Amino acid sequence: MNDKAANAPRRWLKPSTALNRFKPPPRSITPSIAPAERRRARYGFRIGGIGLLIGQDTTSEVLEQASIYPIPNTPPWFLGLVNLRGNLVPIFDTKQFLELADGSVKGEKRRLLILDQGDKVAGILIDGLPQVAMTSHALSRLPPLPTALRNHVAGAYAQDDVIWLEFDHQGFFQALGGRIAGAA
Repeated sequence: MNDKAANAPRRWLKPSTALNRFKPPPRSITPSIAPAERRRARYGFRIGGIGLLIGQDTTSEVLEQASIYPIPNTPPWFLGLVNLRGNLVPIFDTKQFLELADGSVKGEKRRLLILDQGDKVAGILIDGLPQVAMTSHALSRLPPLPTALRNHVAGAYAQDDVIWLEFDHQGFFQALGGRIAGAA
């Protein structure tokens, strides 16, 4: 092959032509792949001995250090606001709000977990880092829960000695926002 032929640009296919050239793999191969791809890892976090699951399609991030700006005349469990990339995020200490005992592992520091985005974003202090939670063993009934949490838990799963709760964080934070508005 000469240098001129090697450097000549190739002709591109039209997008519709390129897409129509795709041939999916035979169905006999697909069933063994599909279940593994459908299964998604669930992540959960702990607060005072309670394990709460992050919703499957929920955007989340953990912050190691963030400046929380307190707001005067608010309940002590509403820590204030964080400026996250130009967006103000309300931050809650749910352990204090639910009056939970310290269930964290000794020496493990609390971190800030940001859940959701846009007008639904909220932050919560958690014990340690989020962890993978197995949700294959559903419980037939919910364990005893703090009163303020009961309306925001739809189900529970057992994994070894840990119970993971299906947590409606949006409804919970909305209820907390209502309490802040009522206290002002």
